[in-house]
Amino acid sequence: MRHLSKLIFLTGIILFLFTFSIAVYFSQRMNNYGETSVNSKIPNYKYHFVLVPEEVDNDYWRLVEKGAQEAARKNHVLLEYVGPKQGNIDEHLKTLEKAAASNVDGIITQSLNEEEFPPLIDSLIDQGIPVVTIDTDSENSKRISYIGTNNYYSGFIAGTKLIEDTKGEVNVAIITGNFHSSNQSLRVDGFKEAVKHEERIKIVAIEESKISQIRAAEKAYQILNEYPQVNAFFGTSALDGIGIAQIVQQLNRDYIYIIGFDTLKETIEYIKDGVINATVSQQPFEMGYQSVELMVQLLEGKKVPEINYTDTLIIQKEDLSSDKQIGGNIND
Repeated sequence: MRHLSKLIFLTGIILFLFTFSIAVYFSQRMNNYGETSVNSKIPNYKYHFVLVPEEVDNDYWRLVEKGAQEAARKNHVLLEYVGPKQGNIDEHLKTLEKAAASNVDGIITQSLNEEEFPPLIDSLIDQGIPVVTIDTDSENSKRISYIGTNNYYSGFIAGTKLIEDTKGEVNVAIITGNFHSSNQSLRVDGFKEAVKHEERIKIVAIEESKISQIRAAEKAYQILNEYPQVNAFFGTSALDGIGIAQIVQQLNRDYIYIIGFDTLKETIEYIKDGVINATVSQQPFEMGYQSVELMVQLLEGKKVPEINYTDTLIIQKEDLSSDKQIGGNIND
């Protein structure tokens, strides 16, 4: 009996030490990566993936993470969500390098430009680590597959919607998240292509928000001071439309047409109130979910499509009470 009690006691100590070591291990990884969340409760996981977003605290990317974590639980995958707290290309690249050094089974990441990311992605592939791009592709790299929005098309349908909803002379200002991000540039290019043959529509200013709602509001205020003729805005990242709407509402410029991007809670509220006229709806949850599923299929030897576009739709007030698929918001 005494021997049995001693055995139970020793077993308890071993389990405690094991649990403690796991906690220390992930704590160290979190210190190495900076901003990190991990579904470490997955027992006997089959694979270990790292998802690296542009910035971890962005509501849009939290939706991507939410979808990825759900797919990870379903597939017994240990998923780390790691990256810069605020958009920083150098930190993003370093995070990818650290993930590779940890011998993960797969990396899911956004590609922010076509200069620095393809060489690093190629290096990861050459090391035997599969890479799937999400939200923004890296066409000139060896990445295995892309899952996300057709960003050029999303800008194009935004421009088409502006043409459809307006009459007379329209002076448009564009506020974009980052001049150096491929996805933002493609959205601007698509928008320009849509309106270029409409002589009544002129793009008078393009400013950068640095993926910041406050900066988007500052830029909107600056534009309206410098270009009082502006009567339309296009915001190409999730926080741009919200920042624009704040200023337009404060200045009582209710005649200004606003088309934003994504379906965060604040964006939907502004649409309900008639401040934002329309928004481009992506599917961030679905992107995250499918990226994990696709990586699992890849590791199981299945053939996966190189390009996987998720749905992109224009959402307006009348759509909020319909069956039209909306990307959701962080509070869902």
